[in-house]
Amino acid sequence: PCLTWLWFSVAEKTGKVLGEFCRCYKEQYGVALFNSVRYEIEGNGGPQAQLLHRKVPLEDHVIYSGNLFQYIEENKKWRNRFCVVPHNYGLVLYENKLAYERDLPPRVLVNSAGYKILTSVDQYLELVNSSLPGVTPKSGHSPILKCPTDFPLILWHPYARHYYFCVMTGKEQEKWRAVFQDCVRHCNNGISEDSKVEAPAFTDAVRMYRQSKEQYGTWDMLCGNETQVLSNLVMEELLPELRTTIGPRLKGKAQERQRTWIQISDAVYRMVYEQTKAQYDAAMAKCEEERPQMESTIRTDMDQIITSKEHLASKIRAFVLPKAEVCVRNHVQPYISSILEALMTPTSQGFAEVREVFFKEVTDMNMNIVNEGGLEKLVEYMEKLSHLAFHPVKMQSCYEKMDQLKLEGLQQRFDVSSTSVFKQRAQIHMRQQMDDAVYTFETLLHQELGKLQGKDDLCKSIQRILERVLKKYDYDSSTVRKKFFREALLQITIPFLLKKLAPTCKGELAKFQELIFEDFASFILVENTYEEVVLQSVMKDIMQAVKEAAVQRKHNLYRDSMVMHNSDPNLHLLGEGIPIDWGEEYSGQPEAEPAADKRRRAKQVVSVIQDDEGVLPYEVGTDAVLQPGSPQPREPDPGAPPSSPDGVEEIREALLKESLGDSVEREERLTNAMPASPVPRADVPSGASVPHAAPASSTPGAETPSPSAEMACHQPSDKETGEEVAPPGGECSPPQPMGTTESGEGVQTEF
Repeated sequence: PCLTWLWFSVAEKTGKVLGEFCRCYKEQYGVALFNSVRYEIEGNGGPQAQLLHRKVPLEDHVIYSGNLFQYIEENKKWRNRFCVVPHNYGLVLYENKLAYERDLPPRVLVNSAGYKILTSVDQYLELVNSSLPGVTPKSGHSPILKCPTDFPLILWHPYARHYYFCVMTGKEQEKWRAVFQDCVRHCNNGISEDSKVEAPAFTDAVRMYRQSKEQYGTWDMLCGNETQVLSNLVMEELLPELRTTIGPRLKGKAQERQRTWIQISDAVYRMVYEQTKAQYDAAMAKCEEERPQMESTIRTDMDQIITSKEHLASKIRAFVLPKAEVCVRNHVQPYISSILEALMTPTSQGFAEVREVFFKEVTDMNMNIVNEGGLEKLVEYMEKLSHLAFHPVKMQSCYEKMDQLKLEGLQQRFDVSSTSVFKQRAQIHMRQQMDDAVYTFETLLHQELGKLQGKDDLCKSIQRILERVLKKYDYDSSTVRKKFFREALLQITIPFLLKKLAPTCKGELAKFQELIFEDFASFILVENTYEEVVLQSVMKDIMQAVKEAAVQRKHNLYRDSMVMHNSDPNLHLLGEGIPIDWGEEYSGQPEAEPAADKRRRAKQVVSVIQDDEGVLPYEVGTDAVLQPGSPQPREPDPGAPPSSPDGVEEIREALLKESLGDSVEREERLTNAMPASPVPRADVPSGASVPHAAPASSTPGAETPSPSAEMACHQPSDKETGEEVAPPGGECSPPQPMGTTESGEGVQTEF
């Protein structure tokens, strides 16, 4: 009965929220389509970028791969896992490296959108304790999680399941933290900016929906793809209700209730996700079906639509603008320069660090070519340089500059819940500018190679091209930063103004609806026009503040009057050519290479960060990758007692022995020193297709699947949102309801 009630409660809330949202989306879709067609016809481009833009930065490349421990909640064991981060920034966990090399199905696929990376168990426990008010373990009692090393890495999500990892050293922890943060940063930015209609329609619909609930300001959970964002929107309203209803009914010790609550929240999130995806896809399909007719009307009646909108805007402006200007003068204008300065300092330091890292990498490459050799060394270094922007560790010094961003009292005044939105946006700009600089450099150098004679010519050419690219970078980075500052200031001040003006203005907007012709009602909305008028009231002050900062030469910003004309007229034509593959073009390898071998080589060798060879010190037992000459693992004795240590101290001793080089020939699993009491969990309805039954543990001695069976298995894709796991042996299995396998490792699902 409880599960039935839960299912209907979730379905009712999801249907209600999605019904209101889809109405907003349909309205915003027409407006976004009109704006897109108008922009296409009229054009309003800004300064032309000087750097080239790479179309497909990381196709068929691996960002990072390596070993780390994962805590399996279902059987309370710490298990060694081989983690691969492919070009789509998903976290893919394999049983071991051998399973990866054999193309066996992964254990877990994780889309990290919305997650926070924690490096302290205390941080995690604080978040867990606050998630279920009134349930806090007493002092002296075992916490919900213990880590066998001092270097945990925890992926925490307010709604979905949590993932627990640990490593052996602080250096490893920092490296993995940088990798995980890169994954979160990329996955959070899951709404494609290439979509000129669907993306703005979606984000505006989310904003309008939240404003209808009196929720203004930035929203931390606007992250991931559209279905993830909508699931977060539903959970934001649903979870407090469930917490009030279910929380008091949870039984057991505080730790068990916390664990149960996390599992219930995760199960509900899965239900919401499936229902949200179905309803949103249906709404999108309906809009796409109507698009040709709407676009035809827009192109035919463009002038009349623009005239009608301008007439509406003039009436709203006469009513709203006097009030808006007073509000801007009293509550916004005095703080614009303070907000801008707070944004400019860390952002400009980050972009300066990008320039410095790029300069250092190219200069070091040039020096090494002088000392070590010519073209062969150039190819080796260029392969590494071409992926510099996607090297999480080398880029970390740039990203860290944004950690200084503090709005202090301004954050509370303008209802900014968190600065993470601005930090991540600036960091994405940094990565893009780095890749643009690198791509422009390698394109110009590739063009010059045929004309060079000898090592000296090569080094002089590299230096000359570096100076050209840095000039282009300075101009483009200034343009990008000024645009970022303007957008951030608007993102901070506009919601504040709308909230201030709502009591006196919003109720009067309905009377302007009669000014819109019925034929144009799909493309002109009173609410959107009202917001445009409010934006105009503050835009002049924002533009002036950014302009003054540039005139004063603060933070190396170019003045708006400084326009760098295209000094390389043929450069952008070069960027349209075939992508440069330094290894294949200059390595002397035969051109014909089997596709399977090329794919395997791309996975194992062509990676942004080269993984250390050999077995890690703590890679033991059946989880170890067998190297030539290494002993085969013994078959476990069914009647023998468990050999795993049961306490954290014993685990640490075992790890210490491993790090000292002791030979281990038996299976050794890490436990969390927690009672293995069964934990109740909410079920997912049988109709859900996301959760799959987890495969049983594979062993190194297992039979190798046939190539055809391997190829038949589903591989992770950029758009996957649920775990797709096939059992060892390469046979794909149909979706199964959530459950626990014989190995006790349960199901782990990506969203």
